[in-house]
Amino acid sequence: MARGRCGVGARTMSATAPSFRRRGNLGKTRTLTRMAVNKVMISGAPASGKGTQCEMLSVNYDLTHISAGDLLRAEVSTGSANGLKAKEFMDAGKLVPNEIVVTMIKDRLAQPDAAAGWLLDGYPRSKDQADALEEANIRPEVFLLLEVPESILVERVVGRRLDPETGKIYHLKYALPESEEVEARLIQRSDDTEEKVVPRLETHNKNVAAILDSYSDILVRIDGDQHKDKVYQDIQKALESLSVSA
Repeated sequence: MARGRCGVGARTMSATAPSFRRRGNLGKTRTLTRMAVNKVMISGAPASGKGTQCEMLSVNYDLTHISAGDLLRAEVSTGSANGLKAKEFMDAGKLVPNEIVVTMIKDRLAQPDAAAGWLLDGYPRSKDQADALEEANIRPEVFLLLEVPESILVERVVGRRLDPETGKIYHLKYALPESEEVEARLIQRSDDTEEKVVPRLETHNKNVAAILDSYSDILVRIDGDQHKDKVYQDIQKALESLSVSA
């Protein structure tokens, strides 16, 4: 693949990107796009919409979505060898060493479902972690960075409301409840306050700044301050443009 810093829209994808069809859940058939780029990392702040984009990418491009946090919790829950090692550090209130997390990721990437491609979400978060992945020969072909102004991120978080009866998340501006009855029972989660989210955003910004040099040659910056469908279209254009030039 040709290396070099790229931005959204810097390249033009072919209108006839190759695709294939796969039988999905409940017998439905979905069309998947084949890409020469099939090793993807994605980073985004809390409330950047990263989870939504990961879901869309994993489905439409047949990429195995690997969330480092979910993977760690699953390994601990199942009592795997790596999980037991990690639990010792977690129970002691310590950070899980890079070598344990990287081993988990490497083992997960070796599973058959990741052979067609993978989407690594939420890792690395430090230069040391990026170096550890590199030493394990785990390197993406593209690093996607969702960028959203901090004021918008705070607005997205602070406006969230939870329906305790259904578990559904609403937003006072972007996703209003269906009825006054639902609105009356909505609550704000303790983490969804400006006092809580601002430090989380500061931590995210420090983490991103620490790893960008490791991926500067494959970095694609995406404007996340748009409707989710437009964000996805921008990601799609960038990935397919890279596929054409690979």
